[in-house]
Amino acid sequence: MPTHLAEKHCKPCEGGVEPLRPEQVAELMPALHADWSVSDDGAAISRRFEFPAYSRTLGFTNAVAWIAITEGHHPDITFSYGYCVVSYTTHAIGGLSDNDFICAAKVDRLAAESVDE
Repeated sequence: MPTHLAEKHCKPCEGGVEPLRPEQVAELMPALHADWSVSDDGAAISRRFEFPAYSRTLGFTNAVAWIAITEGHHPDITFSYGYCVVSYTTHAIGGLSDNDFICAAKVDRLAAESVDE
């Protein structure tokens, strides 16, 4: 699965499935940017993004929100002047699912496309 995560789409999750096991999470993490980290309890992944101006931060945050809307999978987003933190977990199952990694990969692609040349 890790090969083309950003090309996949989220599947609705209303519960009834188990969260990813730690070994599954470990297999998927290398497919993401190295700045993503797993929470201490293993139930979430997060990454901090930094920007030179509030307008860039807000634009990125809105683009992340658009990914959430189109995929039907919504992260926790915290932002302020110059930074945005994106955290994914699948609330319905109390842990990580494939959807979290799919969306994180889409956010990675967005960040790579947002870099000044």
